[in-house]
Amino acid sequence: MESSTTSTGLAGLVENASPIRRRRDEESESESPRVDAIPIYAKELIAGGFAGALSKTAVAPLERVKILWQTRIAGFHSLGVCQSMNKLVKHEGFLGLYKGNGASVIRIIPYAALHFMTYERYKSWILNNYPALGTGPFIDLLAGSAAGGTSVLCTYPLDLARTKLAYQVVETRSIEDSIKGVRSRPAHNGIKGVLTSVYKEGGVRGLYRGAGPTLTGILPYAGLKFYMYEKLKMHVPEEHQKSILMRLSCGALAGLFGQTLTYPLDVVKRQMQVGSLQNAGHENVRYRNTFDGLRTIVRNQGWRQLFAGVSINYIRIVPSAAISFTTYDMMKAWLGIPPQQKSRSVSAA
Repeated sequence: MESSTTSTGLAGLVENASPIRRRRDEESESESPRVDAIPIYAKELIAGGFAGALSKTAVAPLERVKILWQTRIAGFHSLGVCQSMNKLVKHEGFLGLYKGNGASVIRIIPYAALHFMTYERYKSWILNNYPALGTGPFIDLLAGSAAGGTSVLCTYPLDLARTKLAYQVVETRSIEDSIKGVRSRPAHNGIKGVLTSVYKEGGVRGLYRGAGPTLTGILPYAGLKFYMYEKLKMHVPEEHQKSILMRLSCGALAGLFGQTLTYPLDVVKRQMQVGSLQNAGHENVRYRNTFDGLRTIVRNQGWRQLFAGVSINYIRIVPSAAISFTTYDMMKAWLGIPPQQKSRSVSAA
């Protein structure tokens, strides 16, 4: 008697749960066509933009300190990571660690979206039009380099604004400075203020100041980053291909490798970007081009300055590249983006 009562109760629970399951299935099915209706390139833009914003925000405090080290601002280039962060918090509060991150995120969303989307499009174009090049990671090197250059050209003014905002440190001893006769430039107020000021001062050319070393650095960096990521994944056993830890590890190693080879160019770029902000306590930074910048830095500041902030950049690039690649791969799977020539690439390996 008890067993029949129990079975009847269970049957009732199952019947009551069935409409709920059906509603959930219907909702998921109704959402699926909406996602499927989005063009592939738009999905790639969404996945890339989200991956870029998440990774950039995660390492924003380290990025701020790195820029202050690279540009040799007084009182920071001789401090350690924790000491620099403590000083920023003391001068500007906790939000000071994220100063310039708004411009950084506004820049990184279109930059990362374009970077990943154009990488996929360039890769597809190369595979379809130049089959003689094969299907291995070398294609990722070419497509990644071309995508890096495209995204930089489209978003460089926002990177310039981010650097100028991050470079400024609000001092609390303004009265003491005024007594000493030190004149400080007025602080920029937000992205719009930076871009307006730079455009009035140098026109369109001013908005792209430092773009030379950026392009010189991003072409090999972006290409090597994609190349190493795909190359490392090819050596991962098939059963671990979808592992998040595997993707994080491959992304971190790829970022480390590419950044080490191109870091001096990033230092030249930062010093060119903030050249007009140098005050009386700094030497005036005006480089004719990338190679002139490299020579001048080595001659006046020593070769070690070419790697100023590289330690914090290693700390920054590991989580940044790992989060970026992993988030992009997961977003691709969630949005239903088919793998780009995956079967052909694996078979070619």
